[in-house]
Amino acid sequence: MVAVLGGTGRTGRPLVAELLRRRHKVVVLARDPAKLGMVRDEVQVITGDSRDEAALTELVSGTDAVVSTLGPVRGQGLINQDAAKALIFVMRRAGVRRYVGVTGAGIDVPGDQKAIFDKVLSNLIQFVSRKAAMDRTAEYQEWVDSDLEWTLVRAPRLRDGPPTHAVEPDAHRSAPSPFLRRSDLAEFLVDVLEQGLYVRQAPLVGAKAVSDGPVPK
Repeated sequence: MVAVLGGTGRTGRPLVAELLRRRHKVVVLARDPAKLGMVRDEVQVITGDSRDEAALTELVSGTDAVVSTLGPVRGQGLINQDAAKALIFVMRRAGVRRYVGVTGAGIDVPGDQKAIFDKVLSNLIQFVSRKAAMDRTAEYQEWVDSDLEWTLVRAPRLRDGPPTHAVEPDAHRSAPSPFLRRSDLAEFLVDVLEQGLYVRQAPLVGAKAVSDGPVPK
């Protein structure tokens, strides 16, 4: 069984759908279960907040892994570091070791060989959205300091639309395109989970082509 955080968001919904398509049993933590839409009846739902220890304990109980697309939500402040701290504690206690999550491409990690454009963009993000960037960096450090088998996928700007199945990941090098469809990211996250890819790494990911084409309305 796979536990999911952020399953009601724009990336979380295609993630849940992809997990179900591949016949995983899924349990989702949601503040508002109605936002799960049509898949609500196909998953187990825990109502609660991602920083609440009791809710997280119920979420991970009996699961094999946690996958998260959790991101900032208006009105909740910066939550990623706090959620990571709580989740790491709960996972250790429950004996759940595998975590796959999403973070921003703007954070830097040791060994990076980003393209010039992406280096400039990272610096700009860290300047303009300083608090959010610090929260993401602190989240990354929480996982680094843990003894768990984590992967933090550094995603670029995300778009809607059907999957192109054209994802290019690398542990440290920039992808050809600074964009990626949410449906492609969802597929990649499940691949990382199923194939045990990038353990204790934060790969950069993007579309293979310079442009992934027009976005369907």
